[in-house]
Amino acid sequence: MAKSFPPIEPYAHGLLDVGDGNRIYWETSGNPDGKAAVCVHGGPGSGGRRASRRDFDPEVYRIVMFDQRGCGESLPHASDPAVSLEHNTTEHLIADMERLREHLGIERWLLYGGSWGSTLILAYAERYPERVSEIVICGVTMTRPEETEWLYHGVGRLLPGPWEAFRDALPAADRDGNLVAAYHRLMHSTDEAVRDRAARDWVAWEDAVIAHEVLGKPGAYSDRTDASLMAFVRICTHYFANNAWLKDGQLLRGAGRLAGIPAVLIHGRLDLGSPLKTAWELAKAWPDAELKVIDDSGHTGSPAMQDAIVEAIERFGKNGR
Repeated sequence: MAKSFPPIEPYAHGLLDVGDGNRIYWETSGNPDGKAAVCVHGGPGSGGRRASRRDFDPEVYRIVMFDQRGCGESLPHASDPAVSLEHNTTEHLIADMERLREHLGIERWLLYGGSWGSTLILAYAERYPERVSEIVICGVTMTRPEETEWLYHGVGRLLPGPWEAFRDALPAADRDGNLVAAYHRLMHSTDEAVRDRAARDWVAWEDAVIAHEVLGKPGAYSDRTDASLMAFVRICTHYFANNAWLKDGQLLRGAGRLAGIPAVLIHGRLDLGSPLKTAWELAKAWPDAELKVIDDSGHTGSPAMQDAIVEAIERFGKNGR
């Protein structure tokens, strides 16, 4: 059974100026001369989970973590309603990753992440395939309109009570339309109480979806500081209301650009919010990707999923730099 590695601390960190008044937090740990790997966090707007370092052998890997624009330790923080999200799009995040790679003097790196992180990984890799050595994804998403529609509308068929609460927290005129767009508008209200209430109603729905999983943890999304919660919902609604600035099916159609990049796609069969169909379709379009379906796992993972992650990263660590 694969195990996570002991806790480690970064040997270097900083704030990288990426333009538009933004500075993204980054850190490196493990072996400074090791194989480079970057952890791409989910959300969008969640900030990097520092525990992800422990999925890598610190003697083998140079582990890079960063917080995407507006969240985590990056500045300015999107919890402040005065902070514009105009320059916070998928294109900006792709550019930030490439600037960080150059800043750290890395030729090629392994990309690791899941959920929204997998969308950003795929978008970056299709733009810069020559800079990617391998990819490990757990919880495959491509942020297509059908996926967003499922998570914020379709899952309501299985959780009618929490979904009706999510819908009915909106003004009556918005309840029969695009709920994500309606929450996005509320998060731009000039009334602080309206923004706060909308953010808490949003994460209550996210919590309900995760809590429905066998191994789901109650409060998975709401268990964060007020500032982190506000930034998370502002950024999530901003991205999802705009379909992440990706054309419908763009990443799947572009999978041919990933030819030659070895990958392991790890997905929970019980993932309620991100059904297996997306991972299945991507694996069919990407011959170099191996799909591992974890029978006992949902979106939040399981011991078997953790084993699969560590095993994939360990295998690619043997490929050298």
